Amino acid sequence: MKVSREQMAENRRRILDVASRLFRDKGFDAVGVAEVMKAAGLTHGGFYGHFSSKDDLIAQTLAHVLAADSGGGGDLRAYVHAYLSPRHRDNCAGGCPTAGLAAAVRHQTPAARSAMTEGLRSQIDRAVKALPEIDAADRRRVAIGSFAAMVGAVILARAVDDPALSDEVLAQTRDWIDAGISSASAS
Repeated sequence: MKVSREQMAENRRRILDVASRLFRDKGFDAVGVAEVMKAAGLTHGGFYGHFSSKDDLIAQTLAHVLAADSGGGGDLRAYVHAYLSPRHRDNCAGGCPTAGLAAAVRHQTPAARSAMTEGLRSQIDRAVKALPEIDAADRRRVAIGSFAAMVGAVILARAVDDPALSDEVLAQTRDWIDAGISSASAS
C-alpha cells in the first residue's frame, strides 16, 4: 500500500515530535531509532524513508523543535517567569530544547550544531524584539545575558537533588533577570 505525500509528511512530523521529546527526556545516546519509531507508532523499516541515519534524525529534530519553540513572544518578563518555574524544570521532555540538549550537541555532527546555532540566533532575536523599552544599544546584551542565565538556571535546577536549592536557583535567577531588565529600561 502506497502512502500519500500528506501521510508521509504527517509521519515525518510525528517522528520529529516524538524524537524531540525522547531526546530531551533521555539524551541523544540513550534513544535508538527503533524506540523513536515505536513511540511514533511506525515500523523501524520506515525510518529510512525519512532520514539517512540517526545523525540525520538528530539534526533534523533539532531544527524542527527549535523552529517550533516559540520562546519569548511579546512579554519577556512573563516568559522568564514561566521558563524559570518548577513546572518547566520538571518537564524535561516538553521543556526548552536548548536547556535539554545544548550540552550534548557539542558531541554531535556539524549539521546538528548548525541547527542549534540557528535556534539560538532565533531565540536571541525574539528576546531582542521583546525588549522595546530598553535602549537599542543594550537590547542584544540583555537578551543574550538573560537567555543564557535562564538556560543555565534550568540546567542547574534539574541537576541537583535538593528541591529547595533547585527552587532557589530558579527564583534567584528570575529576580536577577527582572532587576537587569528594570535597570536597563531605566537607563
